Order: sequence, then C-alpha cells, then structure tokens
Amino acid sequence: MEQPRKRAKPGRTPAPAGRTSRPRQAEVARLAGVSQATVSLVLSARRDGRAATISEETRRRVLDAAASLGYVPDPAASRLAATRNNLLGVFSFTAAFPTDVQHSYYPFLVGVEQEAAARGYDLVLFTGSSTGGAGSGGPDTLSRVRLADGCLFLGRHVPHAELKRLVADGYPVVHLGRREELEGLAWVGADYVSASRDVVAHLAAQGHRRIVLVREDDDAPASTDRQQGFLDGLSQAGIEHGDEAVLRCADPAAELTAQRVRDLVADGVTAFVAEETDTGAAWRALDAAVRGAGLRCPDDVSLALLGSPPADLAGQPVPMGFDIPRHRLGAAAVRLLAALVAGKDTHEPLVACELRTGETAGPP
Repeated sequence: MEQPRKRAKPGRTPAPAGRTSRPRQAEVARLAGVSQATVSLVLSARRDGRAATISEETRRRVLDAAASLGYVPDPAASRLAATRNNLLGVFSFTAAFPTDVQHSYYPFLVGVEQEAAARGYDLVLFTGSSTGGAGSGGPDTLSRVRLADGCLFLGRHVPHAELKRLVADGYPVVHLGRREELEGLAWVGADYVSASRDVVAHLAAQGHRRIVLVREDDDAPASTDRQQGFLDGLSQAGIEHGDEAVLRCADPAAELTAQRVRDLVADGVTAFVAEETDTGAAWRALDAAVRGAGLRCPDDVSLALLGSPPADLAGQPVPMGFDIPRHRLGAAAVRLLAALVAGKDTHEPLVACELRTGETAGPP
C-alpha cells in the first residue's frame, strides 16, 4: 500500500528528493553563478531592503536557485545577522597571543587592532582555551565565534570541516593567509611567489648556480607559494634543477645535520634558502647545521630566508631574504571582513613583500 507523502510545512519550499541535509548558501551561490556574499546580500535584502546595487537579473537568479534547492536561512544565523554589535572576532589555531611582543604574529595583530579601531569595531579574541587549547578546532570551539559579527582566522593549519561549515552558513569569515582549497572562504595574503622569485634572482645575479630550498614537509599554502616562487626563480635564471633542489623535512632539526650540509656543499651547492614558518624550524635547523659544519657565511656558503628572521635570533647577521608587511596584511584582513559583514562582494589584492639584501649572501 502506497504511503502518503509528508506535507511540507507552510511557507517552506520542499528540499530536493533524497536530500537529508539543509542546503547551504554556498550551494545557492554555485547554482546561481555568483559569490556567496552576493547571495547573502540578496537574501537579507528581502528582510531589510538592502542590495539596491544588485541587478534584477542577478537577484532573480539567486532567488530561483534558493527556491530550487529548498534553501531556508539558518534561524540562529539570521538572528545574529539582524543584531550587529560592531564586534569582530580574531581566532588563531596556533599560539598567536604570546607575552613576547617580538612574536611573528604580533605585527598582524597590531594591524588588525588599528584598522578595527579606525572602522569603529571592537575585537573579541578567541583562543580555544575553554575547549582544549588553541588549535583543537572542535565544533564547540568555532561555534563560539558567532558571538561576533564576523571572524578573522589565522594559523598555518586549520580545521577545514569547521571553517567550511561557517562559510556554508553565510557567516562572514576571512583567513589571514591564502586558503584557496576551501571554496568560498575569503582570504588575504602576501605575494610569496614573487618575493621568493626575487630572492633567487638576487642569488643568481651574485653567481650562484646550485641553490637548495629547505622547507617543512606539509602542504601549507604559504609553503607551496614559496616553493613555486623558488622554482620559478631558478627557471627564469636559466638554472637547471630537479627534485634535489627542494629539501622537505618532517623534522628539520633532526634531518638537516651538519654532515648533510657538508655533503651538499661538497657536491656543489653554494646557497641555501629556507622558508619562514611560525616556528622558524627550517631556518633554525639550517643555521645550526651550517655552524655545526664549520662553514662561514657568506664566505663558504650563502643563506637566505623567505620571510623575516625569528626575533630570538637578534644580534646574529641579518639574513638575506624578504620582509612580510604583517601590519598591512592585518589591516587588509579587517577591511575585507568589515566589507563581508556589510554584505559587500569585494576582495583585497595580494600584498607585496620587500626584498632584504641582508648580510648572509655573497658571491660563491
């Protein structure tokens, strides 16, 4: 005997057959061929009259897509959206709020604070301390950021599933650092590709033809960008290279020994380039290995750092490389987040880094 169909609740479009989960704004955006910010603006305009700059054709595509998917706004998200309180969240998945003001994240936070103050926002810092510490990334951790109108995230490694859920719900999110692998996630970033290419060009102009990049063994976007720029620089300088040009280390301190550096130098390597990370592991290991090998820098071997040196190495020779305008990146992140909170569809261009000639590179 055929079972009667369940009737849809009044005022709600039935979800597509076979679907069990609620459609997300990201799906509406894909179907309509627009950004998620545009979807958010169109749907909120039905309630508050905004989005006057959006064309009728675009508005109709968004509404048709929402209807065909059976999209229903998240009631909790809608209530939050209706009660803006001029609060922006800052959440880190690493220890970003140390007592040492020379920490690499400090300039980011200075730029964030200054730009937020200029735009009339207060900041709420989320560190994850109540859910196992920064970096735990559990559902309870990220659900708390909805107390703010939008949230800025920073950290080398992030919980993709949790961020994806925030984005899909239409919650304003900006990541400080390139994160193209998460569809719909807004981000700001530095132009590490061009900066790394310029470092290699500088070394090549000094006469170096065998250069090795030392990096951590993961796929963090900042690392892949630096590697791409490094390899592009070798190619543009006419330097032939293979896989041996990049040394990936799961544990740089253990794998990059003094003997390994001596062997590479004996094989013809005249310059090493290390990536900068929040731990500085690659640069610290390289610097220690060169010293342990009894090599003088830059007389015996040249060194370069793709980023700024760790603050606790002050007093040592300034490494050749590039400087990251962290305060400008922090300010750009706040500008983008404020725009998303206001329902605007915008982006921030990559921020250029400045070449630093330093004291650790010279002719081979």
